[in-house]
Amino acid sequence: MICSICPRHCNVDRTNKVGFCGVSDKIVINKAMLHHYEEPLISGEITDKGSGAIFFAGCNLKCCYCQNHRLSHDCVGDEYTVDGLVEIIKDLEQQGAYNINFVTPTHYTDQIIAALDIYRPSVPIVWNSSGYEAVETIVKLKDYVDIYLVDMKYASDELGLRYSKVSDYVMVNRLCIDAMRQNQPMDIVESGLMKKGVIIRHLILPNHTDDSVECLRYIHDNWGEQTIVSIMSQYEPLYKASKYPEINRKITKLEYKRVVSQALRLNMMNCFVQDTASADSKYIPDFK
Repeated sequence: MICSICPRHCNVDRTNKVGFCGVSDKIVINKAMLHHYEEPLISGEITDKGSGAIFFAGCNLKCCYCQNHRLSHDCVGDEYTVDGLVEIIKDLEQQGAYNINFVTPTHYTDQIIAALDIYRPSVPIVWNSSGYEAVETIVKLKDYVDIYLVDMKYASDELGLRYSKVSDYVMVNRLCIDAMRQNQPMDIVESGLMKKGVIIRHLILPNHTDDSVECLRYIHDNWGEQTIVSIMSQYEPLYKASKYPEINRKITKLEYKRVVSQALRLNMMNCFVQDTASADSKYIPDFK
């Protein structure tokens, strides 16, 4: 398996060596669960069944503040075959999951497509990713993915390099979201739950609201004021964030207000906003 599935283009044989993502060709999953802490269009209300989240190990970014670092950096989890992944999908569907939510799936794209070729659930497929993906990979997903829940982390490559060890995040991310929007040009919501479409997430970092404002401006100017955006206040200085003094704290209410105010000025009314109390580790699943 010579891997060039993501923009890193490691071109390593993952049958006998791990890629930059930290994993081989074996599917490694840490947890599969009904998850209640995604956006309401994905998880429903807190008392509802929830999203059928499958948390994969490994990641092609190395974010110093990653709340899921046990998965993304340490690659902790159990190995599954494609058939094993199919059984997880079936089980979550039988539990009543509103969708099947592949979390950090990029480096398992081929295996996920193989699983969906074997069994396609009756609920939507969610591609929940960092937004650092090759356009060619997104094109491959056209007939498989219903909803893209995608990050726009930065509008500055300097920040991408400093905090996520990636030098070209901005252009790659923008082209990636373009391809996702082409795959799913319409946002379709029924009874409060998304069936098809794109949701762009942006996590505000302390001392970097200028970058957040630029992210919103780009979204507005290129995909329109009706774009569904999740403006996230949940940042905590987890993992190795303490090594970077400027982000070694939660964001302030004033920082969050500034970014939300920018969305209002741009007339972006399809935005999810969070209470700053969401910046709490209790909302992070108990990973192995």
